[in-house]
Amino acid sequence: MPELIDYDDDPKALFATFALFPSGVAALSAVVEGEPVVLVASSFQVGISAAPPLVLVAVQHTSTSWPRLAAAARAGGRIGVSVLGEAHDVAARQMASRAGDRFAGIETTTTASGAHFVHGAPAWLECSLHSQFPAGDHDVALLQVHALGTEPHREPLVWHGSGFRALRARVSA
Repeated sequence: MPELIDYDDDPKALFATFALFPSGVAALSAVVEGEPVVLVASSFQVGISAAPPLVLVAVQHTSTSWPRLAAAARAGGRIGVSVLGEAHDVAARQMASRAGDRFAGIETTTTASGAHFVHGAPAWLECSLHSQFPAGDHDVALLQVHALGTEPHREPLVWHGSGFRALRARVSA
């Protein structure tokens, strides 16, 4: 086992350690006041609960997109969650940008409830805001799943080591 260091002695080590945990990447989006709003998150987690069906996302307090998405959901709209695929690496960076048209050249669909989805994703979830609570410098939001769709032949986009990666099948020896 490696030597453990005290977090207080090296705060940068926390981020370097967290970067070693691979996660999926999701785009949470809804049409708010006539325009699509998006939040790209690697802090998205499925399987929180099956009854009711809940997923989780942790959002930094500095997010400007999340307050708009949450307000739309509280007003009865739905949030579309697109679990991004490996072909979305450039699109994910574009949607996460704070400048320009975040959806330029990206094919999307909006449902009657306002949920907004990115085409070509392995999975889509149409969600409402179940609950939200503070957690340090983030808010944790639980989203209730109301509808879903999948394209299981599409490979997911993975965030690992502070960059996008793709899954590769392990070759048996």
